[in-house]
Amino acid sequence: MKTLGLIGGMSWESSAQYYRLINEEVRRRLGAAHSAQLLMWSVDFAPIKQLQHDGDWDALARHMVDAAERLQAGGADVLLICTNTMHALTAQIEAACPLPLLHIADPTATAVVAAGWRRVGLLGTAFTMEQDFYRGRLAGRFGLEVLVPEAEDRQQVHDIIYQELIAGVVSERSRQVYADVIARLVARGAEAIILGCTEIMLLVRPQDSAVPLFDTTSLHAQAAVDAALAG
Repeated sequence: MKTLGLIGGMSWESSAQYYRLINEEVRRRLGAAHSAQLLMWSVDFAPIKQLQHDGDWDALARHMVDAAERLQAGGADVLLICTNTMHALTAQIEAACPLPLLHIADPTATAVVAAGWRRVGLLGTAFTMEQDFYRGRLAGRFGLEVLVPEAEDRQQVHDIIYQELIAGVVSERSRQVYADVIARLVARGAEAIILGCTEIMLLVRPQDSAVPLFDTTSLHAQAAVDAALAG
């Protein structure tokens, strides 16, 4: 079994789900006594959050490269970033660290394409919804047409992530907000919805959407187990 290196803490609420999902999948595949061989470098999210909103991506890149190098030094074989937003720094991490990086968008897009969908709605932080690092990868590598919410809806989705979900707050009011945003994306032609923030799976349920949901946290965790158990 390969050793997985997880860059976590962004937020720890979703990183905890990664730990659970990866270990559950290893146990399912190998048997009850088995668990994953992994390392996690969990950052303090408060300064990361501030740098994100300040737009200081150079400083954020230094944090992520430092985390990757620590995991490499600890014996990791494969890297995962346990958040969608920080995949904006994929190129910097790959340039600085030789370990293979399992990009969160790839298993997600692969699952969407395998299910036969081509036009997807994307929910996530404002950075993920508005910048091209994520939408461009979905479109350029997988041929997906990506719809994002309108500006007011994007702000609501972003605020709920940063004001509630990263703090473990799950409210019915916010669940309804997301359900309404999803409905508007579906009305614009979305055939499926990508939950493109690793905390959204804590809030949104299948019954909150008229179309299939693709949870990046679960799909990334499954792909991590694939990588860990591959020849």
